Amino acid sequence: MEQNRITIERDKKVALVAHDNKKKDLVEWAKYNRDLLAHHTVYATGTTGALLEQELGFPIHKLESGPLGGDQQIGAKIVDGDIDFLIFFWDPLESMSHDPDVKALLRMAVVWNIPIACNRATADFMVSSPLMDEEYNRLLPEYDAYRNRAKMEAVSE
Repeated sequence: MEQNRITIERDKKVALVAHDNKKKDLVEWAKYNRDLLAHHTVYATGTTGALLEQELGFPIHKLESGPLGGDQQIGAKIVDGDIDFLIFFWDPLESMSHDPDVKALLRMAVVWNIPIACNRATADFMVSSPLMDEEYNRLLPEYDAYRNRAKMEAVSE
């Protein structure tokens, strides 16, 4: 499969998401990394965005709460190229009513080959990488064959 190169700019578009039991961890992590995050564009879902804006002191692009569609909004922004980087502190021990949305969000991040951190250790490694503050050529599979196949299947039905 052919690959396209998509340039992620030096200043990233970062999505921060956390389940209720992980909000405190994400806010602590973000406060520790405040200076690094300050020159990036930060998006967040619902309550997480309000908490982050209050604690960090810079504007956060706030979307809906996860259960109200915020996870899907972030997924759509990934597809549209408006999110370069996802940090999602999710709670693996708690069943969520919107688990399908969470799975769809993680799937979009993988399909569109953006970096994902699902816990603090991974987030630490990712933001401490020299690539965090440099341009990066993200490889993206060429999906035209898939798109055309889907269109051909629809026409033949």
